[in-house]
Amino acid sequence: MTDVLSWPAPAKLNLFLHITGRRDDGYHELQTVFQLLDVGDELYFDIVDGGEIARINDIEGVPAEEDLVVRAAKLLQSHAQCPHGVRIRLDKHLPMGGGLGGGSSDAATTLVALNRLWQLQLPVQELLDLAVQLGADVPVFVKGHSAWAEGVGEQLEPIELVEYWGERHYLVITPSCHINTSEIFSLPELTRNCPPITIAGFFRGVGVNVFESVVARHYPAVLEALAWLSAYGKPRMTGTGASVFVNFDDAASAQQVLAKMPNKWRGFIAKGVDVSPLVERSRLPA
Repeated sequence: MTDVLSWPAPAKLNLFLHITGRRDDGYHELQTVFQLLDVGDELYFDIVDGGEIARINDIEGVPAEEDLVVRAAKLLQSHAQCPHGVRIRLDKHLPMGGGLGGGSSDAATTLVALNRLWQLQLPVQELLDLAVQLGADVPVFVKGHSAWAEGVGEQLEPIELVEYWGERHYLVITPSCHINTSEIFSLPELTRNCPPITIAGFFRGVGVNVFESVVARHYPAVLEALAWLSAYGKPRMTGTGASVFVNFDDAASAQQVLAKMPNKWRGFIAKGVDVSPLVERSRLPA
């Protein structure tokens, strides 16, 4: 590959998730905190002449033409009128459809990496304008900092979670079920009128994931995972699920619980970070 070093696409957790209203265009107004993690997918980019954009490995259930990685590369190429192409290898480590932001993070990493490797030198704001076209969660990964988010998730304010709490390690469990996000958004029992809260209120412990109780009601596997984790802390669901998590002060404690996890679930341990591994990678030579 032209670029022999991998480019990280880190996972995220929603530490709370409220819907505060609905816009005229049908999108929901949200409040959330994105906690970035130090683990995720990895991407490799081989720059080629001729303008071809291709993903060179198969991802089960994700045709290349529908992959956000390919869409991000084509969007950037078209926007910048770039003559170069790229062959992309995506190493998936995060479970798909778990609310961990894997696809969005992959797309963001593609924008950031190709801006560098194609020598486009577009400013971050220009990349953010492209990111929001790909999905509401993509901008936070482009900015590369844990953040307080509003709007549809694109209004971002950096937040120093590690500085406030100290180091946290998260045990993340994904039960074997696929959440239909559009179906969950359409359910009548979903709370859509949360009163807005402040960052100070969040740090005082205000805030829930309004999707959690609804998903748990319709997906027993998520309810079971939440119940199991409740023996070790206060579990939360991230995004619209299906992944759930609980935090620990040290990795060893999280590892002890992970060792007890039923084999029917997928699990991993990650450290919460304020600055994304993608930002650190971007500082290295291309």
